[in-house]
Amino acid sequence: MATDHAPPPPEASARLLLPQILPALLVGVGASLLFLGISVLAEEFQHVLWNNLPDALGIGRYSSLWIIVMLTATGVAVGLVVWKIPGHAGPDPSSEGLGGPPHTPGMVPGLLLASTLALAGGVSLGPENPIIAANIALAYWLGRKAAPETPGAAWVALASAATIGALFGTPVAAALVLSEALAGQPGRGSLWDRLFAPLVAAGTGALTTQLLAEPSFDIGLPPLDDPGFGDIAAALVIASAAALLGLAACYLFPYVHGVYRRLRHPMVMLPLGGLTLGLLGAVGGHLTLFKGLAETKELTASIGGWSSGELLKLAVIKLLALLVASSCGFPGGRIFPAVFIGASFGLCAQALVPEVHPAVAVSSAVLGVLLATTRQGWISLFTGAVLASSPTMLAVLCLASLPAWLIVTGRPQLELDHEGHSLH
Repeated sequence: MATDHAPPPPEASARLLLPQILPALLVGVGASLLFLGISVLAEEFQHVLWNNLPDALGIGRYSSLWIIVMLTATGVAVGLVVWKIPGHAGPDPSSEGLGGPPHTPGMVPGLLLASTLALAGGVSLGPENPIIAANIALAYWLGRKAAPETPGAAWVALASAATIGALFGTPVAAALVLSEALAGQPGRGSLWDRLFAPLVAAGTGALTTQLLAEPSFDIGLPPLDDPGFGDIAAALVIASAAALLGLAACYLFPYVHGVYRRLRHPMVMLPLGGLTLGLLGAVGGHLTLFKGLAETKELTASIGGWSSGELLKLAVIKLLALLVASSCGFPGGRIFPAVFIGASFGLCAQALVPEVHPAVAVSSAVLGVLLATTRQGWISLFTGAVLASSPTMLAVLCLASLPAWLIVTGRPQLELDHEGHSLH
């Protein structure tokens, strides 16, 4: 006799999962197209601002003067969007993480416009948070209209997974992030049942991005084929030191944010933030501008050509730029700038101790900085492993993550609540 606790027959689960495939495919394609569209638009505008315009004016493309002028002008432009565009480009970005509850559709145009301007203007933030927020808002709004019987949380999960898959060009990152998010949530069915539709969306988003843009996280590091005890020891030390560096920014975040919040008006906060970023960029040079992925590739293309002091300066300037950009109201994510910070810090360690393998130094430092700034364990491991381009590095990074996690767990995050207090 069947009991109340008997599992449903296999065909019942299949009947529930199969209708989810088409919506997941549509969300996956849509999320990728929005991400690619904003990325292409920002890149084209960046080329105009940083190549065509200074060339026409006879000014050095990355001269100190042009960096200060452009970042200040970007602050003015984004400030106007936040002030005047309906929706005000969404809530305070300092309280926005990787995903979250859906915003109203009216916020999406302003959010995407502000994000595009910030990306093109050289602000040290990535596209991930605004793009995920926009896709969640659109998928939730359209999904609830098309299928009101479907729980709203399902559309949020589909949009989050699809965008993460599109951003990284693989559904693996989305699966890791969602499994971490779902681990503590009650739900019917197995974890794989709940991941089924989001994985379809993530795979579709990743495949669409791969077909149209061919993204690559290969930064040209020499592969590590046979790690030894010395590599493990180096990874443990570097990841822990990088976590401490990232944690310093987390402790400073509420204080820097509080300074800008006291200015109240976006047309004061954002231009002043842009001016500060311009001054930091003038000190650090063009590598400390923009989201940081292309700059990381440029940095690692000349391993051995930088002194430890120069590399440490790049890491600190970029960390300060990330802190200021996240505090004064620019929309954007922390993952891509954190990759540059970690790469600079790791190469600094490798310059100090040349016996350390570059892949160990960079991937371990990126892992540590990401753990501190995002508190996303799986995404930190995944990013470090992808940058190393070496499957054997994954085991080394798993070990390196343990002391780094002990350092950051329970500490302030690079994200605030809606009252401006640190999250722990």
